[in-house]
Amino acid sequence: MRTAPTILHLDMDAFYASAEQASKPSLRGKAVVVGGLGPRGVVATASYEARVFGVHSAMPMAQARRLAPNAAYLTPRFTFYRTISDQVMGLLRDLSPLVEPLSLDEAFVDLEAGGAAWDEESARLVGVRLRADIRAVTALTGSVGLAASKMIAKIASEQAKPDGLVLIEPGTERALLGPMSVRILPGVGPATGDHLRRAGITTVEEIVEAGEDEVVRLLGKAHGHGLYAMALARDDRAVVAERDTKSVSVEDTYDVDIHDRVRVRMEVQRLADRCVRRLRGAGLSGRTIVLKVRRYDFSTLTRSETLRGPTDDPAVVREAAGRLLEAVDTTGGVRLLGVGVSGLADYTQEDLFAQAAGEVDLVEDEAGGAVEVPAVEERAGGERQWRAGHDVRHVEYGHGWVQGSGLGRVTVRFETPEDVEPGRVRTFRTDDPGLEPAEPLPLVRGGVPG
Repeated sequence: MRTAPTILHLDMDAFYASAEQASKPSLRGKAVVVGGLGPRGVVATASYEARVFGVHSAMPMAQARRLAPNAAYLTPRFTFYRTISDQVMGLLRDLSPLVEPLSLDEAFVDLEAGGAAWDEESARLVGVRLRADIRAVTALTGSVGLAASKMIAKIASEQAKPDGLVLIEPGTERALLGPMSVRILPGVGPATGDHLRRAGITTVEEIVEAGEDEVVRLLGKAHGHGLYAMALARDDRAVVAERDTKSVSVEDTYDVDIHDRVRVRMEVQRLADRCVRRLRGAGLSGRTIVLKVRRYDFSTLTRSETLRGPTDDPAVVREAAGRLLEAVDTTGGVRLLGVGVSGLADYTQEDLFAQAAGEVDLVEDEAGGAVEVPAVEERAGGERQWRAGHDVRHVEYGHGWVQGSGLGRVTVRFETPEDVEPGRVRTFRTDDPGLEPAEPLPLVRGGVPG
C-alpha cells in the first residue's frame, strides 16, 4: 500500500437536486426532491433541505410527499446532469490519466499517476484547488476524500460532506476504522452484517479482535480473508481508468446453503433492488435481466430474459428475476445467487418519468437506444402534458421552467441561473402557441477553473 494520501475520491453533493437548485433561483435553500412523479415513482436525489424531513434516495415518492409535502418535486433531466458530469470528469482527467468514474457524480483519481501529488501537502493542495475549480465551472459543490487507499478515501469523502475536504494520514487508518460499524467495509451488506452481529461482531475492531481464523470460519475463505484484510485497512485495489460497461450485476455467496425456497425468492428480490441501485447510480438502464444460481454441488446455472425495451424499474427487474428463478431447481440448496442487467443504454425508463395522469411510453432512437423523455408530450385528445422541472421558452416572457401542468393549464416560473431573485410565475393554456420546450441554460456562463 502506498505511503502518501494520493488517492482522491470525489462525491458531488446531492448532485441532481443541487443542479436543479443552481438552475432555478426560486429553489435555492428550499427542499427539492428529484425522481419519478408517477404512482410507482422513487426518489433519485433529495436536497439537504429535504433530508431534514427524512427524505432520502430510493424512497417511494408517495412516502417522500407525506414527509415533505411542501418540497418541490421535479422529474430528472439526465441530459443536463450528464453535461455537468462531463465538465467535472474533465477536471479530474486534467489531474491524472487514471480516473475511475463510479457514477455521474462520483469517481476515484490516482493523483500520483498523473504527477499531481506525491505527499500530504501536495495532495491537500490538489483537493482544495479541485473543489474551487468545480464551483467555478459548475456552480456546484463536491466533497473530497484523500487517503492512501480507495476504501479510506471514500470514507473520508463521506466524512467531508457536504462541501468539505478530509485527508486521512497514512498510518492512522486502523484508529479511524476501529469504532466504525462493520457495514462500512466493502462487501459487507445486510446479510453479512447480520451474520457477524449474531456472532457478537458489530465494529471493525471486533473483526480484528476475533482473528482471521474466526472470520474465515464465519464467512468462508474467499470472503473471510478479504474482509479481515480490509478491517486491518489493507486495501491495494488500484484505480482503474474508465472503460465501457457491458453489464451491471451483484451477487452474494452464502456461508450456509439456502434450502428454503421462500428465502431464495426474497434474496433474489433483494439482489434485484441492489442491482437497480447500482444501475441508476451509473446513469444506465438495460434490456436483459440475468439470474445466476450456484447450487450445493457447485454447478452454476445462468438464465436470462430480454425485455421489449431498457428499464431501471426495480419492480420490472424483480419480476423478471423471479420468473427466471421459477425455472431453476434449488431443491438441494443454493450457495450463491446473482442478478445482473445487460444490454445497457442511457438512463431512461417508463415509470421514472411518469406523471400522475398516466404512464409514459419508452422513447427510443433509430438505433434502439434509450433517450431522455421530452419536456412535453401530446396526450389523448390533443392536450399537451408539460413535465415539472423541464425548461421552456415563451415568446414574450423568455426562458423559464415548468412548475406544474394539468387540467389544460401549465404554470411556468420565468428565471435563469444568473438571476439573484426568484422569477415571476405565469399560467398558460397547455396549447399556448407561444410556449415551447427549451434547452437547459449553463449554470455558469463561461466558467473556467481558477
